[in-house]
Amino acid sequence: MAKKKKNAPFRDPEKALAWVRDVIAEWPETSEKLSHGSPTFWGGRKTFVSFHDGHHDDGRLGIWIKHDKLTQAGVVEMDPARFYIPPYVGPSGWIGARLDVPSADLEMIRDLMLDGYRMVAPKRALKKLAELEDLEEDE
Repeated sequence: MAKKKKNAPFRDPEKALAWVRDVIAEWPETSEKLSHGSPTFWGGRKTFVSFHDGHHDDGRLGIWIKHDKLTQAGVVEMDPARFYIPPYVGPSGWIGARLDVPSADLEMIRDLMLDGYRMVAPKRALKKLAELEDLEEDE
């Protein structure tokens, strides 16, 4: 897997989306489709990340990440300037992560995305991911 990128806010939605695509491309059996007008990422047959550039998000540039309610509550409480409960999917535990604020922590956002992927990915994809991570540790 590629090295984690330094923390940096995105002002350009195309650059932000390119970063999200680059991160997700590292994981087995992912795909991207438009859903409700937004680029949405799938692990197998289930979604785990949705990109938003203000359409449903009050002008925020960010992503919605599948997660559990406990983590959602902790992350949003820890830093409501960077994380929020998104509309529609928020009651199910999804986390909104802003990509357009100076304090955007891309490493943390990547880790949350990976957690979301692990929640939905097929077992065979998780096995491939574990093998990739083992190879990375050996380097």
